[in-house]
Amino acid sequence: MRTTATSVPTAAGDLRAVVWRPDSDELMPGVVLVDGALDGTADDTWASLADLVVECGAVAISHDKPGCGGSPGDWREQSLHDRALESLAAAEVLRKQPGVDPDRVGLLGVSQGGWVSYLAASLAPEAIRHIVSVSGPGVTPAEQERYRIGIAVDGDREAMAWVDERTRRLMAGEDHASILTSQLQYAGRSWYQGACAFYDTPEMLPLFVRIGFFDPAPVLPLVHCPVFAAFGGADDSTPVYRSVEVLSRLLPANPRHAIAVYPGADHGLQLRREEGARLRDRLAPGFLPMLTAWLSAS
Repeated sequence: MRTTATSVPTAAGDLRAVVWRPDSDELMPGVVLVDGALDGTADDTWASLADLVVECGAVAISHDKPGCGGSPGDWREQSLHDRALESLAAAEVLRKQPGVDPDRVGLLGVSQGGWVSYLAASLAPEAIRHIVSVSGPGVTPAEQERYRIGIAVDGDREAMAWVDERTRRLMAGEDHASILTSQLQYAGRSWYQGACAFYDTPEMLPLFVRIGFFDPAPVLPLVHCPVFAAFGGADDSTPVYRSVEVLSRLLPANPRHAIAVYPGADHGLQLRREEGARLRDRLAPGFLPMLTAWLSAS
């Protein structure tokens, strides 16, 4: 496998990027790797998965999130729309790379990257030939987070009451400092970390407001490319079966759509996470063969 350094032009500036390609010069589909939530870099975040995507028969591109890996900007100031435009820019860079079939470029989004991928395909249907969504929810980010937190706090009523109040106050546009002050009254509760991690700094609450109320329902009917949506049956972050129902109902009919739920797999489609084990050995065993076959038909 070969790698090439490049960059992706965005509103935040040029983001450092890496193209991952096989040694073969055969023309192949292209896959833009679309990261999930939080920070991420072109190489550290994606190296293992990019290797596997290449082995599945595609040329891949990964890029820094803004403000990561030496790239300009700040990912915490982005909306999902910003990220969708960023992914479309990466697709254009990939389309021009040697060995990439320019008519077969698509997106592979992980977690939050699923929402981003669907949105990007709806904005520029002519630019995106296919989507692979790994644990990409079919519900709003706010609903997905409520589900995740509910599991983390084992359904604690006080915790979930605060989560609902926090969301309601954020939706109403209340001053974030006052919300954080109110939240601190629960700092001694056993559930505090589970319910408030990621929502305890002045930077993260505005991010939640920007992305939390994105509704995929009006977007999915505009996604006309084939979609392979993969979920882990033991995912404790995404409401899997609710997402499967929404995707099945709202995506336009396409015989190439594929929705798979891998029993026992987690949010990353992994069955186990032993330290030192290769990603390919941790993934649900059916995923890579299915991805290979699905990409070959793209």
